[in-house]
Amino acid sequence: MTNPSENQPRLRLGTRRSPLAMAQAEQTRARLCAAHGWEESAVELVTVLASGDKVQDRPLAEIGGKALWTKELDAWLAEGKIDAAVHSMKDVETIRPPELEIAAILPRADKRDRLIGAASITELPENAVVGTSAPRRAAQLLHARPDCKVVMFRGNVATRMAKLAAGDAQATFLAAAGLERLGEDGVGHPLDAEEWLPAPAQGAIGIEILSSNSATKELIGAINDPKSATEIFAERALLLALGGNCHSPIAALCESDSGHITMRAALFSPDGAERVDGQLRFAVEDTDGPARLAHDLLARASAGIIAHFSGQP
Repeated sequence: MTNPSENQPRLRLGTRRSPLAMAQAEQTRARLCAAHGWEESAVELVTVLASGDKVQDRPLAEIGGKALWTKELDAWLAEGKIDAAVHSMKDVETIRPPELEIAAILPRADKRDRLIGAASITELPENAVVGTSAPRRAAQLLHARPDCKVVMFRGNVATRMAKLAAGDAQATFLAAAGLERLGEDGVGHPLDAEEWLPAPAQGAIGIEILSSNSATKELIGAINDPKSATEIFAERALLLALGGNCHSPIAALCESDSGHITMRAALFSPDGAERVDGQLRFAVEDTDGPARLAHDLLARASAGIIAHFSGQP
């Protein structure tokens, strides 16, 4: 953490440069300033062009996975160029460097996906071409509508909307939370999260710091939302136990209430032909709950699904 002075910020927040990443960083800054009674100038936003933003013509899993969203910010934390990094939690690798720590999860936004181009999955035209680069979305779509064709869509919200407008596909998916943060919450049709399971940690913003930086940890911790953090860490524990990666089609939905977590999850084969579902309710303090659900899913999964997960039943 920098030493505050009249012309120096109290905290430097690292963020990617995309419009959505900037909106998330600005929300984080606003929450920090409100929590601590600071002026906006007390929190500096430091932008980086992430590797994942540089290469957009290939699926993320082919060019380095989720690390492409985080590695530059990780390096800046290690080098002391920033005090904290703002992340979309669904884009953060399950296994992180031991010297880093998620110090806060902001109140989770809408967990759902929105379908752009049709009112629902059933209302997609026959043999529709749907753009997505997410294995979960592709597999879940093909499971429900095997007649559809999936084509690769990457890029920020504006880029994907432009591809859709250009006729590269008839429909695509976007996270409802991202659209809301960009002021585009009227775009597309929300998909019922009970029927169309979202990505683990979707809709959540996380703030990461160096574990050794106790002063920054205390400042960032003031904006942590315990309920959201409980759900996010449970979903990440599920991913860890499954051994999932960027190639693994997994969907999950967590709800916490009255000291308990209800977790639903589904694993797919990449072509959507095979699916296994599971649900478990467990106490918030039961840190083994996600692993038990993971082991149950893997024990019942077909070989076509297990091939894309490294966890052990």
